[in-house]
Amino acid sequence: MSDELLVAREGAVLQVTFNRPRQRNAMSWEMYDGLVAACETADADDGIRVLVLRGAGDEAFVAGTDIAQFTGFTTGEDGVAYEQRMEAVLERLETTRVPTVAAISGYCVGAGIALAAACDIRVSTTTGRFGVPVARTLGNCLSMNTYSLLVFHLGPARAKDMLLRARMFSADEAHAAGFVAQLCEVGELEATAAGVAERLAQHAPLTMWAGKEAVRRLRLANLPDGDDLVRTVFGSDDFRNGVRAFLDKTPRRWTGR
Repeated sequence: MSDELLVAREGAVLQVTFNRPRQRNAMSWEMYDGLVAACETADADDGIRVLVLRGAGDEAFVAGTDIAQFTGFTTGEDGVAYEQRMEAVLERLETTRVPTVAAISGYCVGAGIALAAACDIRVSTTTGRFGVPVARTLGNCLSMNTYSLLVFHLGPARAKDMLLRARMFSADEAHAAGFVAQLCEVGELEATAAGVAERLAQHAPLTMWAGKEAVRRLRLANLPDGDDLVRTVFGSDDFRNGVRAFLDKTPRRWTGR
């Protein structure tokens, strides 16, 4: 396992730490693969009752996918392949049989909020910041599945506010919306997550699995295809220029093409 993703068992809890604090724990392809492997580990061991995800340091849970990995994208099909890969990771996390907990401090952005949304319960410090600011940063879009996760948790009005205004929600706002189950101070996150995990570990595994699986099926019952949206946006000049501007730290000039 890469040292960018740390996996450790603590009793009945499998702890996964996104370990790139200097990059605000931005996800590499290897980290995504490691997360999938951790989900497989949790499901294969009857002694594991809870899976907890966290980011190294206090600055970020996950601040998206590492943008440098987008530099090789040249067509809309590259975007479709990327979002399909993301969907597979999110599906594996969401279908993990044990309850999953996202322990959040600081930025929970882009792919980070998608990972958190795929978890069953989210706890956050008061420094938590939640959003998908791609309308002002990269000029890309999300898969239909990820849009569904945001709308399901936040409602359509809040989801569109987050997406269109590229606005970051505070921890208080995310808590008021029901996205975050419990708030705590920065120094209390480990204890708060441990308390949630301990309670979950005492409950009937099959009952919890049935509940989370039923909610997942309800969310997906009428999910339409969205590859045409991804293909158009990732294939645009705006996206290619947005990635370049992000990495070069130069102004964006959106053209709608």
